[in-house]
Amino acid sequence: MQGLLIAGRYRLADTIGSGGMGRVWRAHDEVLHRAVAIKELTAALYVSESDQERLLHRTRAEARAAARINHSAVVTVHDVLDHDARPWIVMELVEGRSLADAVKQDGRIEPAEAARIGLWVLRALRAAHDAGVLHRDVKPGNVLLSHDRRVLLTDFGIAQIEGDTTITRTGEVVGSVDYLAPERVRGHDPGPASDLWALGATLYTAVEGRSPFRRTSPLGTMQAVVEEEPAEPAHAGALGPVLAALLRKEPAERPSAAEAEQMLAEVAEGRRASAAQAYVPTGPVRYASEMGTAGTGTRAVPTAAATPYPPVTNRVPAAPVPRKRHRLRTFALVVALAAIVGGGGAVALQQWNSGSSSSSSETPSPTPTPSPTKGAQGAIPAGWVEYDDPLGFSLYLPKGWDRTVSIEEKDGLAQVDYSPDDGRTLVRVAVDTAPDYTDSYPHMRELETSNQRRLKDFTTLSMRQEIYRDQPSVRWEYTWTQLAKDSSFAGPYRALDVAYMTPDGVEYALYTASPASDWGATSKRFTTVLRSWQPNPS
Repeated sequence: MQGLLIAGRYRLADTIGSGGMGRVWRAHDEVLHRAVAIKELTAALYVSESDQERLLHRTRAEARAAARINHSAVVTVHDVLDHDARPWIVMELVEGRSLADAVKQDGRIEPAEAARIGLWVLRALRAAHDAGVLHRDVKPGNVLLSHDRRVLLTDFGIAQIEGDTTITRTGEVVGSVDYLAPERVRGHDPGPASDLWALGATLYTAVEGRSPFRRTSPLGTMQAVVEEEPAEPAHAGALGPVLAALLRKEPAERPSAAEAEQMLAEVAEGRRASAAQAYVPTGPVRYASEMGTAGTGTRAVPTAAATPYPPVTNRVPAAPVPRKRHRLRTFALVVALAAIVGGGGAVALQQWNSGSSSSSSETPSPTPTPSPTKGAQGAIPAGWVEYDDPLGFSLYLPKGWDRTVSIEEKDGLAQVDYSPDDGRTLVRVAVDTAPDYTDSYPHMRELETSNQRRLKDFTTLSMRQEIYRDQPSVRWEYTWTQLAKDSSFAGPYRALDVAYMTPDGVEYALYTASPASDWGATSKRFTTVLRSWQPNPS
């Protein structure tokens, strides 16, 4: 699409950002001779017709909401136009990077700088609230940092305008779950305090380099938001008490926007925010066991009487614990997986994984729903249904496929299989929230080396880098001969593995395998799976 002229006026140059809903282009306004940014609604290409109108309505609402706000810290919307039966938003071009990119590239942001960034975001939010607009999706990816040190808030795609209740459906939760306020998770109406909570979670991510409530599934994350306190920040310094104030569970207990602005201004100037101490519980610091409840995968948090932000001066950081997960992941994605887990293969995985179960008996089963006549980028075949997986994604498969857990969540990695015939034919999805790689391509190359050692007659047919879901991806196809000693399904096999990283550092791998004689049907079916698969938005 590069070079395409939109509405006879805006010529697309190159992609400067993308996400679950859309893609942002740098473009040239050939009438006013200026550079602009144009947001393309790519999500409309991947959903059923019944959802397209709702997405189009949201995009128009985004332009309408942003246009109501007059503030230097809000990205200006110049125009909204229709092209290819979709709305496109023409916006002010901000040369720089997002806060999410800054954290990913730099590791974390210093507390005083994070407070300065938060101060400008808060001013943008105050202007929005004064205009009767709730943002509802404040997160690092929606905070832009320009080269001239300006801070701007963008993406009012799910904003709620006062008096407008038509944007979302009854019972629908919108926004990035890591930054949803507890009252929104509980289903209560949001208010300005909900945006302040999201700002607190955003600034926590900035100074710590990780989201305060991220778990391995959306359900787990939302449960943590409602029930758990964030882990004690190690790098927040004077910003710590401000984070404690913004992240209070009850909206009425959080500071007002004016109070929060004063707190952030003091920290940005290198001082402690004295007013923030009133929001921090007092008492001795008592921490639960570092391991938490066995098998839950949750981290310990301070007890109710603990102050979550003790002084951090003169503290010696603990030595890092070796993460013995890289070898496990390689084994799981090559030997047991490529062998089409079944019989002895599943037992081998369980032994290697030191007790991880290959059963799904304790995992809630996904709920299949009837398929629409049209799905992502084309027709969904008759007899297919949508599976909403507990790991936080959805996909369409033929009705009757069974789900099993091949790797239970450990160190951020979890994996599920779908099969109609006990693993002879397989569709597998792996979700890794703490991958060992920053790029899926070298990961695939290492798995390829391992396959060469472990699989009989292993041959790579192709491995190429592509774009999938608007992100750089790797598509790897290979064959091998499955041995009877490894699986009850012996003979020539063929597999296809597609992997990519999201901007917030989650790696997804979608995999299919079947006997080589069935590959024609398997490949065609997997094409539909790839088109229909939807990750949880970050």
